[in-house]
Amino acid sequence: MTATPGKAPKKVKDKRQTPQERAEALRYNHMMYGPTAKEVPRVQKKVNLGSAYLQHPKFQALMLAFKKGTAFQFDVTDKGKVFTVATDGTQILFDGKSLFYSRPSNRYEDHLLLDRSILLQYQTSDALVHLAAAVLRSLPELGAPQLSFINQQFYYGAETLEAGIEEHGPNLMVGSYKHLKAAERARK
Repeated sequence: MTATPGKAPKKVKDKRQTPQERAEALRYNHMMYGPTAKEVPRVQKKVNLGSAYLQHPKFQALMLAFKKGTAFQFDVTDKGKVFTVATDGTQILFDGKSLFYSRPSNRYEDHLLLDRSILLQYQTSDALVHLAAAVLRSLPELGAPQLSFINQQFYYGAETLEAGIEEHGPNLMVGSYKHLKAAERARK
């Protein structure tokens, strides 16, 4: 300590940690002790999409009517709002807008198509999220559903549905399923 007449002596300050040294110390602490409680990412709660619909008699009647080509409708309440889920045999409507629709493939099968723009428009509604998953899960011919809902956003495979709209348009062919419109005849 040096003192000059008339001034108080200066204290010697300890050397402060530089940002690079701090980053290195944090890396070392992470390596040795793992992340702190604040740094641990929250685990997403696993939600069984579509399970609310799959065993419900009204949904089963809707899917049967869709496969047979007849009409059926019922109402769903989500967050105080009532939505109508209906089919006329060629499309599944949610709140009056076509969500899924079918196009003939051959005598026994139809192609199932999905309107991505409607799915994105109503993606904040739990009723629609579960309905879309239930429709895909209720048709075993389609295989494992590639549609997923993570962090309030729809994904088809690895890409978001919004990215697919820009590249390929709003319609997405999901796959083929067997309909019940043609009467099975026994061969002689």
